[in-house]
Amino acid sequence: MKIKKVKIGIRTLEDGLKHFAKVAKIIEKGKTVKNERGVYFENLATMRKILTDRRIEVLKLIKDKKPSSVYELAKALHRDLKNVNEDLRLLEQSGLVSLKKSKTDRQRITPTVNYDTIQLEISV
Repeated sequence: MKIKKVKIGIRTLEDGLKHFAKVAKIIEKGKTVKNERGVYFENLATMRKILTDRRIEVLKLIKDKKPSSVYELAKALHRDLKNVNEDLRLLEQSGLVSLKKSKTDRQRITPTVNYDTIQLEISV
């Protein structure tokens, strides 16, 4: 089984724009660009606000237990549903969690994590 990784890094806006310009030049030359998937934060402080110990616990439990709903996830974490929903909203906005709405039960939302490891990359 291949382990899927998600790359998390620190990239300033200036560095992000430089990377974008570099990729654009490669595309202009007609070459293909290696597809990279990652989540980048502008600084370490912002990353720490999103990736707290509790939110990492949420990610791990979703990966390990595969809860069928946010309610089930909150019960397994022994946490308030409102707080778990807030954590999931931030993790989804960061691209670290997918939330799928049920087609049959309009109230049910299933959280999923599509990777096995998080790889941290900090440029110096």
